[in-house]
Amino acid sequence: MEIESFRGLLTDQGQSLLAELREFKPGEELALATRLRKEHPAELVSAALAQAGLRQRARAKFGDDADAMYFTPNGVEQATRRSVAEWRAQRFAALGVRRLADLCCGIGGDAIALARAGIAVLAVDRDELTCAVAEANAAALGLGGLIEVRQADVTEVDVTGYDAVFTDPARRTARGRVFDPEAYSPPLSWAIEAARRTPYGALKVAPGIPHALVPEGAEAEWVSDHGEVKEAVLWFGTGATEPHRATLLPGPHTLTGGQLPDPAPGPVGRYLYEPDGAVIRAHQVAEVAEQVDGRLIDPMIAYLTSDRLAATPYAHAYELTDVLPFHIKKLKALLRERGVGTVVIKKRGIAITPEDLRKQLKPSGPNEVTVILCRTDRGPLMMLGQPVTPGQPAGA
Repeated sequence: MEIESFRGLLTDQGQSLLAELREFKPGEELALATRLRKEHPAELVSAALAQAGLRQRARAKFGDDADAMYFTPNGVEQATRRSVAEWRAQRFAALGVRRLADLCCGIGGDAIALARAGIAVLAVDRDELTCAVAEANAAALGLGGLIEVRQADVTEVDVTGYDAVFTDPARRTARGRVFDPEAYSPPLSWAIEAARRTPYGALKVAPGIPHALVPEGAEAEWVSDHGEVKEAVLWFGTGATEPHRATLLPGPHTLTGGQLPDPAPGPVGRYLYEPDGAVIRAHQVAEVAEQVDGRLIDPMIAYLTSDRLAATPYAHAYELTDVLPFHIKKLKALLRERGVGTVVIKKRGIAITPEDLRKQLKPSGPNEVTVILCRTDRGPLMMLGQPVTPGQPAGA
């Protein structure tokens, strides 16, 4: 999208087109474009159709806000999910932050959440179109008084007088995802120094960042939303006594730790616990094991087992009915005997995809079961059971 095409969307004619296209359905683009181009410039119609499509995609991240916001294709993909941005904004507000520099602000998703938390934001990005979109989003949501958008090289921005810096370096290029943190734009080393220039700082990094790259004195937080790990953030100045934090949304549920030794492995008990991905990334499986009186099934696999059912938001629990050596023919026979037509397959450490296994099993029947496959030092296991919901009696 060109900057002039985007600016056309902010005119009365552009706004009228966007309102008309709010609920258009995929597959209608050609007919709509043909009709609308009879009354509006073709370039504006194309821009409005593209923007309407981006808004529909963005609803998964931004909810109802998406219908008033503006996006670029990269902005939709890379913007922070609203729930995650709101959690970070709450943390900054709780630290007493009132003025923050948002470096590499993108389309303004984080700036919006910060402003709604009462924080005045300087939102900086080097791309002209991205800045125009961020500024339009602040205005559309009534936050223009708290968000100043500036087009600049973030490495040249003076953050003197700000309470905090938040940096979200670009981790993609035209060739795809960047895995070397020093190839981020700006590099990780620069972003760490920037985070230390103000009383508080936060730096967004890839969830798979090696723990060895977490700098001294930083708190590393992994955040998941509805069970899916969304991001990792390095925090500075928080005074955290534990090096790692796992935060699960909605909730929020926050677990701190990261210093306990791994629990010892042992035999499979009546219950299996599958820790949330943020817990696993934060190396806090041991903290969850303490909560459920659990042990590892295998020293290298993040499945816990216990003989008792314990409530914890940090792991999904399953009541097991069968624990057997993994054998596809035996599993297929068991499912057939029990009339199982719906199979939820989970696996760790075994080189088979759930899709391929399901094709081989050919389940049929009215019943449902969860099959959990796990590598162990005693050979691969298959465990059959049912999820246990919070407060549900065992065996219910």
